[in-house]
Amino acid sequence: MSSEVDHSTIEEMFGGRSVACPCCQNTLTPAMLLQLWQEMQALQADQSAFARLPAGSGARLIDPHAHMIARTTDDYEAMAKAGIVAVIEPAFWLGQARTNVGSFIDYFSTITGFERFRAGQFGIRHYCAIGLNPKEANNRALADAVLDVLPRYLAKEGVVALGEIGFDEQTAEEERALRAQIELAKEFDLPIMIHTPHRDKKQGTSRTMDVLESCGFDPARCVIDHNNEETLEEVLARGYWCAFTIYPSTKMGNERLAAIVEKHGPQRIIVDSACDWGVSDPLAVAKSARLMAARGIPAEVIAQVCYSNALAVYGLNGEMCEAHWTNPSPIDQRTLYGGNSVLRGQAPRIDPAQPDVIV
Repeated sequence: MSSEVDHSTIEEMFGGRSVACPCCQNTLTPAMLLQLWQEMQALQADQSAFARLPAGSGARLIDPHAHMIARTTDDYEAMAKAGIVAVIEPAFWLGQARTNVGSFIDYFSTITGFERFRAGQFGIRHYCAIGLNPKEANNRALADAVLDVLPRYLAKEGVVALGEIGFDEQTAEEERALRAQIELAKEFDLPIMIHTPHRDKKQGTSRTMDVLESCGFDPARCVIDHNNEETLEEVLARGYWCAFTIYPSTKMGNERLAAIVEKHGPQRIIVDSACDWGVSDPLAVAKSARLMAARGIPAEVIAQVCYSNALAVYGLNGEMCEAHWTNPSPIDQRTLYGGNSVLRGQAPRIDPAQPDVIV
């Protein structure tokens, strides 16, 4: 049947005959049949567009902002199946304020240690960013204690940036912590991931960039995250990487992102999910890629905003590179971390060892 089907075609085909729904046996009207046909055509177009993405059955994707400590192993498995090869977990708050520096130490140790192991056991390469979040920077005594311990984590394996840092309520204490951490990023030669505030976002984003520039930080080494249509033009004009969080009901939606990429192109634009302990979607990057493909955005553009741009900036310190997932170590879920495994009664996944390459 041709893809050009309308109501009159359905009427002509079925005339006065009725068609029963195979599920409920109720009568399907010509209008219902037309709607089903149109939905089937849309699904086929979406599948065809998704197949045009690079890397065979699906694109290689990176989610460069994902709070995986709050997610389940099901999420890791689904992300790997959707083509996500790597995630970056930025340090942030846990839903309530921490009361002592030991809580931060344990948290930083988890995202640089066990979480890195757990992700790898489900086929995802895990990196992280370390920093004092702006929401907890207003407790000066605690903030100072955290700033004192940050250097011990900034040089750890798998740390690709300092972040996420920036403003929340845009207080003097937040700016003080921001400036101190910008200096640490310069000392440790790390890129910076910026959290922009939920309230007065445009003003807070501009103020953040003013502070970065007053500290002499190179915008090409800094990702400004959680952007929207109000902030993106200034962020791009001032030379920063411009990241968009695809977060249900807030921040940025898939359709809006696709429109932004269509208008502005892929240069210095990055897509992430910021999935966390709230209502959020760990497949947001994959779904954005699929939607952009369905809208006819070229595969190379999708690959740039959903993969290579993130790799370019977060790979600057050498801790993140493609070989980590193009030539990975085989997964063996019998492996232990601190005496513990990811197994909870399931049969362990044991990938065969890769044959040695003879040159």
